[in-house]
Amino acid sequence: MVTTSASAQSTRKQMRTANKFFKKENYRAALPYYDQVLAADPNNAKALYFAGISYLTFDKEKAGDFLNRAHQLKPNLDKELEYWLGRADHINYRFDNAIEHFQSYQKTINKRNIERKEEVAQLIQYAKNAKREVANPKDVFVKNLGGDVNTAYSEHSPVISSDYNYLLFTSRSEATTGEKAAQDGEFFEDIFETNRTGEDSWEKPRPVPGALNSAGHDASIQLFDNDTKLLLYQSINNGDIMVSERQPDGSWGAPKSISDKVNTRDFESDAYITPDGSTLFYSTSHFSENGDLDIYMLQRNKNGSWGNPKSLGRTINSKFDEDSPYLASDGTLFFASRGHSSMGGYDIFAAKYDSVARRWGRPENLGSPINTPDDDTYYRLAPDGSYAYLSSYRIGGYGEKDIYTINYIKNATVKGRVLVQGDSTLALPGVELVFNGLQADKRPISYRDVSKPDSATYNVTMLSGRNYQVQLSLDGEVLETQEFEVPVVLDDTTTIRKDFFVTLEDTTVARIAKLTPDAATPASVKMENIYFATDKYDLRPEAIQELDRIAEIMKANPTLNISIEGHTDSRASDSYNMTLGQNRADAAFDYLVSKGISAKRMVTVTYGESRPAVPNTSADNMQLNRRTIFRVLPREELQRNQEVQ
Repeated sequence: MVTTSASAQSTRKQMRTANKFFKKENYRAALPYYDQVLAADPNNAKALYFAGISYLTFDKEKAGDFLNRAHQLKPNLDKELEYWLGRADHINYRFDNAIEHFQSYQKTINKRNIERKEEVAQLIQYAKNAKREVANPKDVFVKNLGGDVNTAYSEHSPVISSDYNYLLFTSRSEATTGEKAAQDGEFFEDIFETNRTGEDSWEKPRPVPGALNSAGHDASIQLFDNDTKLLLYQSINNGDIMVSERQPDGSWGAPKSISDKVNTRDFESDAYITPDGSTLFYSTSHFSENGDLDIYMLQRNKNGSWGNPKSLGRTINSKFDEDSPYLASDGTLFFASRGHSSMGGYDIFAAKYDSVARRWGRPENLGSPINTPDDDTYYRLAPDGSYAYLSSYRIGGYGEKDIYTINYIKNATVKGRVLVQGDSTLALPGVELVFNGLQADKRPISYRDVSKPDSATYNVTMLSGRNYQVQLSLDGEVLETQEFEVPVVLDDTTTIRKDFFVTLEDTTVARIAKLTPDAATPASVKMENIYFATDKYDLRPEAIQELDRIAEIMKANPTLNISIEGHTDSRASDSYNMTLGQNRADAAFDYLVSKGISAKRMVTVTYGESRPAVPNTSADNMQLNRRTIFRVLPREELQRNQEVQ
């Protein structure tokens, strides 16, 4: 009894301590105490509930698990439980469940609490937007920058040098210079630097030397003027945009206000200056009626001073926060917004300026997987625009906000040979390979090639980062279907080697094995001419019989390629006869294709009346000249003729 009572007292004490931190929104400090309570009492619904809310920032999946367990134990535990269940389901991509919880919670809100009703209505819209975007993802590869840079604390605001090798970023980790924790349990923001040591590796980050980091929050924004100057944020004066210059020793000088036209008594959060230094975009709450952030711009005067700020207008600025402006070299404005068609929290949007209409176009959500149901901010392109950096809360990170890279998935060249299973020396030419796959948004894509007559090689350029169903066919007959996964490729120069092995019947293998490069020659393969009526190119019954035989010959000899050559007698004009001869060659070509012979194994030629078999001196002789003949081609001649055609 004494032990039980002492344990209960300890649990209550831990719960009180946890709740004290929870009320201050210091979830990082509260969680260890909730975890201790749950270790002793796994079914403590209140501890599960408050721990679940606390975990929303650090571990989204655990947050959902804890909140659902609390709901199962005590469905009426708290009137806000449905709200938090909706939040957890939303960020865990369970959008239909989130909408149901939000709608249930909406019914319990007091009619006079208009602000809360509007918030929940917006959350329902976020979930609907997210459901739509996730169902139509883009072919984009989002990659965590890794543990060299990211920690269990927040990292954000990446700034890359023009040579790609020097990275500035902002961190709230315990390695900050002041090592002073803010009220929420994270440390005050400092600017860190690191140098690249490999494609995906960085030196251990260190606080930037010099006078950048103050006792408050300091955040990197942008390197400019040949990387000699830095825009940064400091929390002085409710938040201002500052400028620092690199010193001769490589350190950064004391920050100075960029301009009193920009910095006010209100919150200025982020900025972007164009490469020529003439235009500045920035986020401010100064002109807002409800305290939200809007994006403004101002231009530099001829004397070097800054002009007056101008709003980017209602097309860009919504009634919610707009932040983190960035203007790409092609004139596209990227920015973060909690409004427009956000999937939840901040999303990255893009808009273009119409110089004729003198207004910004409608912002477009960059979509999934760039944006998530949680906050995604600080989108910045690398100097050459080939990839971008992003700060994001998303599943699978190191803790809170992490820095990611974004690459558009590129094409890869896939090449190899088609070989017979069990005999890797026996190549199989004339095999059609069809690669069937899906784009990220589930639209089908397909690529095709035929293994070459001389080498049985194929070569296909296809979208990387997905599985393909590969159908292999020979003379119209499907041999088999195989799966092939093409890894993600982030540039257009990657080549992947893949040999396909096909299982064939023994008789087919024996037939192919007997073939040599010189087996199919005019001397060894006899194909008879086919003949036509005057001024006609219809196939006669006896012509069809011969074409059926030629088709069988070609199927039995997959390395054999032919020229189909049309001829006429001397009646009519030269130009008319050239067309008639082509029609006669095409008739035979089309029939052989219909019998399963690959078009790549045949070429057509017309000689009109120019190559008579016998003089056109009688009706019988003219019949012998109205013909199509078949000639076996060496591989080199086939390729030359196909290039000409």
